This record gives sequence, structure tokens and C-alpha cells, in this order.
Amino acid sequence: MAAKRDYENLNDNSPRDAYAMAERHLVQPWPVSGSIGAEARGFIESGEGVYVTDHAGRRLIDGPAGMWCVNVGHRNREIAQVMFDQAMALSYNSPWYTTNQPAAVLSKRLADNAPEGVGHVFYTTGGSSAVETALRFMQFYNNVKGRPDKKIVVSREGGYHGSTYLSGSLNGRPRDHDWMDSATHLVRKLTCPNPFRRPAGMTEAEFTDFLVEEFRTLIATVGADKIGAFIGEPIMASGGVIVPPEGYWPRMRALCDEHDILFVMDEVVTAFGRLGHVFAAEDVFGVTPDMITFAKGVTSGYFPLGGVMIASRLFEELRHSNHNDAMFAHGLTYSSHPIGCAVALKTLDLLEGGLLDHARAISGHFQSRLKALEDLPLVGEVRGVGLMAGIECVADHVSNNPLALDLEVGKRIDKHCQEMGLLVRPLINMCVMSPPLTINRDQIDEMADILHRSIVITQDELTREGLWKG
Repeated sequence: MAAKRDYENLNDNSPRDAYAMAERHLVQPWPVSGSIGAEARGFIESGEGVYVTDHAGRRLIDGPAGMWCVNVGHRNREIAQVMFDQAMALSYNSPWYTTNQPAAVLSKRLADNAPEGVGHVFYTTGGSSAVETALRFMQFYNNVKGRPDKKIVVSREGGYHGSTYLSGSLNGRPRDHDWMDSATHLVRKLTCPNPFRRPAGMTEAEFTDFLVEEFRTLIATVGADKIGAFIGEPIMASGGVIVPPEGYWPRMRALCDEHDILFVMDEVVTAFGRLGHVFAAEDVFGVTPDMITFAKGVTSGYFPLGGVMIASRLFEELRHSNHNDAMFAHGLTYSSHPIGCAVALKTLDLLEGGLLDHARAISGHFQSRLKALEDLPLVGEVRGVGLMAGIECVADHVSNNPLALDLEVGKRIDKHCQEMGLLVRPLINMCVMSPPLTINRDQIDEMADILHRSIVITQDELTREGLWKG
């Protein structure tokens, strides 16, 4: 009865009451065993444009745009109206034996924006299920073609592709696997393409050669007849905004072509304006993938939706195979969700109605203001493209060693930023930034100034505590 009374009076509860409820009942992503099922995190109460307001009433610039996703900004009335209108017209239909108009229209608009020849889409509920779908399609495709052993997936150290069993197996960050099982027999990993961490004395051009030759050697060792796909984020997002060296992507694409390996570009973060284009694969990196996974910005975070763009030639091959009865037995209850697809169509309207142009125009100022943080002794490198950037802190500028630092340095910086009006995403010794595309120059300046002051305060703290010598 107590739980019922709490529920009936939910709107009358204070933030303290809600915090207690979360602590008792809510399990949030990525908990640690010492507090799992018994923790609550900071409450965000509302959002407006590039700002969010926390439970204490502090107005904060939303530096990560939620989770790389609120591209059109918070509280967009046009998107809210579309959600309402579509829910009142058709809230749901089963994708097993019916479809809906928003899903059909969106498929055409996505195909028009994708690289030439990448003309089909399978809708999912988010990024993890999009990657899972791409890999399951690769398996199905090779089974139908009579290549049941061509199933190994090549990913990279430092990459992140999701939290389902198969997509999570691709992740290249140690903490993702320390306590979780994964399909290790299906995955091989290549070196992280991070120029900042390349071997001493190696030029960036030599580093690119090394990365490409490593892939070539892996293909020769494992066998091209065993490798079904290569997957990579064009820019590693959760790995710290890792921008590969010049020429990397076209050469990796060429190796996949040479050995009949499906090339999957994971654009869950980089698509829908983050780099100034609907899709970045061709427009920014000069490659045409066989599949492109997407999510996040497709609905600007207002509704869960993801998908996989798939090259039309792959369907042509399947239709002309000797197995007309072979079924791609894969689907999701919320595939092609009418509300999600309607929101995505409105998001595309906003992007193509000027927001992409704005993102491209403002990104130079964003990158230059954050790049100036490299003048601070604690900052080893600031890197990024478009409206995404990573700030990496190091113990010194000779070894670029992060391990001698307090590995919670990113959280320290975030704490000080929040006190001054900025929310960042801390990643161990890094902070990543990916604000809403609606951000203006003055807001970028404010964000950069807060970051600068917060890093200086963190430097002083670490020095006093004997954790950093400067």
C-alpha cells in the first residue's frame, strides 16, 4: 500500500523523494557491483535549447547533447507537435505484416542522403540493435551465399558499438569486458587508429601504413574466407573522439573490397549533423560503405529509433540466389515505429532547413576555441571534427602518460564545470563535448571559458594532493 500511495502522489513528491525512489528501485546503465540497485544519479529536471536545468535549479550548457543525440536542442515544439499528431493518427502498427507511411517516406529520404547505392534501410530501436542487425544480416548473407564459415567480425581497440551480446563483443575498451562475457570466437581486433598514441618516432603517414598492413596481415592469417565484416566508427566517440590519420578510411575500404569483406561504418554518433552532414561516410571521409548503422541524432533523442542502411547490391545478390525460401529471421516489435519515423522526418526537415549549414559554419569556431585548451599543462591533446571534440589530460607532455594521473580527472573537471554552468561527459582522463547543433558563438565561448577555468582548478587540486607535478 505504501508504494501505491507514493505513486498516487507522484506529482507532489519533492526531488528528495524521487531520489529515494530511484535509489530503491531504479537500475541505471553501467553500475558497479558495490552500489548496483542502490544508487541514484543527479536529476535533470528540464531542458531548453542548448541548456538543461538540474534538480538544484542550475542552468547548464548541455555539452554532450544528452548522449551525442539531442542535435536539434531541447524542447523543440515542432518535434513535440509531430509526436502528438502521429500518436493521435497511428500510435503503432505491427511491422510483421503491415507498414506505415512515415516509415516508407523516411526510407526514401534516408536513401537520398546516403552514399550512392546504399539504398535500403532496416529500422531498429537504437544503436546497439542497429549494429546487431548489421552483423546478423552479414551472417544471413553469407549463409545464403554458401559461405557458412565467413562470419568473423574485425573491429578495433578503443571502439564502442553497443551493449547487446554481439554488438558489445565488438567493443575495444578493457572495462567493457572485465566482468562481462562476449563472443570472443567471432571477433578480432585491430590497433586503435589514434595518432596521439602512435609509436614514438613514427610519422602519421607511417602510422597509417602500419594500420593498413596490420589489417592485411590479419586477413592473411585468419583467411579472407573466414572474415565476414569489418566495422568501425568514422570517429571513435566513446573511445575519446579518436580521429584516424589521413588516408586511413579509403585504404581500409579498399582492403575490404579486395577480399570480399563487408565494410560497415558505425555512424550512430557521427550522422545527422554531428559532422555537418546527414551521413559522414562519403561527404567527410570519402568512402561508400556496404552498411551504415545509425541512431541517436536521427530523432534528436526525442524517440528511440535506429537503423541500418544496406547496399542495394546485397539484396540483388540474395534475390538471385538459389535459396528463395531463405528467411532473414530477424525483427523487432518496434521496427519502423510510426512515431519514431515521423520524428525522424521532422528532424531531417530541421537539419536540411538550415541546421546542417549552421553546424558546418560554427564548427570552426568550436574546434579553435577548444583547441586553445592545449595551452594548459594538464591537457595533452584536443582533437575533433565538426561539433564533437575530445580533451585528453596527461601526466606530462613527454610520455603523454595518463596513468600517473588520478584516473577520475575527467569527473573532477566535470564537477567544477557543473558548478559554473556546464555539463560535460567525463571519460577517465578525458572529457568529450558534442553540444546541440543549435549552439551559437557566444555559447561556445562560454563553454570554452568554463572548461578552461575548471581545468585550471583541477590542476591546482592535483598538485596539492601530490598527484601531478605540472
